[in-house]
Amino acid sequence: MEPSYRGKVRDVYDLGDKLILCASDRISAFDVVFNEPVADKGKILNRISTAWFHYFSHFKNHLLETDLNKFPEPFASKPEFDGRSILVKKTKRIDYECVVRGYISGSAYKEYKSSGTVAFLPYPKGLSESEKFAEPIFTPARKNDEGHDENISEETMKNEIGTELFFQLKNTSLALFTEAHNKMKTQGIVLCDTKFEFGILDDKPILIDELLTPDSSRYWDADSYAVGTTPASFDKQILRNWLENTGWDKNPPPPRLPDSLIAELKEKYLLLEEKINLCLSQKSI
Repeated sequence: MEPSYRGKVRDVYDLGDKLILCASDRISAFDVVFNEPVADKGKILNRISTAWFHYFSHFKNHLLETDLNKFPEPFASKPEFDGRSILVKKTKRIDYECVVRGYISGSAYKEYKSSGTVAFLPYPKGLSESEKFAEPIFTPARKNDEGHDENISEETMKNEIGTELFFQLKNTSLALFTEAHNKMKTQGIVLCDTKFEFGILDDKPILIDELLTPDSSRYWDADSYAVGTTPASFDKQILRNWLENTGWDKNPPPPRLPDSLIAELKEKYLLLEEKINLCLSQKSI
C-alpha cells in the first residue's frame, strides 16, 4: 500500500478529513535519509509522542486513535501498521517549526559563535556551549518543501502569519517546553530544546506531527551535563555527532552507519522512553 506522502521518517495516508501517520524505522540527519534502518525506532517514537500527546491533552491536538483495531479498513487488517501508526485529524499545516531552546547548542551555538546572535538577535558575549538561557527562547524555522528548513527571526514569522497567531504559537510552545523540561528533570534528564508543529482546524491552531520525541528534541544526561561541553544525549544528536567526525559533506549519498551506532541509538531511545514513562506516571493532569 503506497502512502499519499512519504516524509523522511513518517509515511502519510490521506483519508479525506483524517490522516494515518505511520512512523517508519528510517533515520535522517541534515535532511538526508540513511540506508540503514534502526529496528523498531518507529514504534518507539510513536509510543513517546503518543504519551506526550495524552499528557498534554489540555492542549488541543490532532490525535484520534492509536488502537489499530479501531482504524478504518484496510489499515485495521495490516499488521505492519500496528504500534507505529496513529489516526489523526487532518488540518491545514502551519509551515513553521516552533523551536524552543532552553540551552545554547546546535545551530544556535554555531550562529552565536559566528555572529554573536541567536535567531538573529544579539546576545551577550561570553556564552559557552550548552549554557542555559535565563529563560527559554523561541527560535522559529520556516519549513521548505525543497532543501533545508530555514531559520528565521520572530519578527519575520510574525509578519508572515500575523501577530495574533504568532503569539498563540509562541506562548503555547514555551508553555509546553517549560512543563516538559521540569518533568524530565525529575528523572535526571535535561530537555535542551525541541520543535513543535501546529495545524489549523476550525480556524484554531492545534498541535500536530510528533511531540517531544528524540528525533525532534535534544535530551541530555543531567549527570554528564557541564557548560562548555556537548553533553551525552539520548536522541538523534548521537548520529549527528558521529557524522560531524566522518568528513561527510552532508549531501547524498550518505555514509554507511555502523552496526554499533545503530545499536547505540536504539538503546538510548529505549532508555529515554523508560525515563519519559516514569516522569509522566508521577502525576496526571
